[in-house]
Amino acid sequence: MIIIHINNSAVSVEENTMLQDAISLKFNQSNFVGIAVAINEKVIPNSEWKTTILNENDKILIIKATQGG
Repeated sequence: MIIIHINNSAVSVEENTMLQDAISLKFNQSNFVGIAVAINEKVIPNSEWKTTILNENDKILIIKATQGG
């Protein structure tokens, strides 16, 4: 097990966990539209979420776009 941080909350996940799996801890996959994700302040394109392996102490920031004015 490793510890990662998702939006400043520590989360324990298995080694070799993919970014998409970590995002699924916070968002249902049907709600992935309008989400931006960064690991350690580097934006990760959604085309790479399935292949990006997380490492110990990675800091993941997930931002969901909302409507408003």
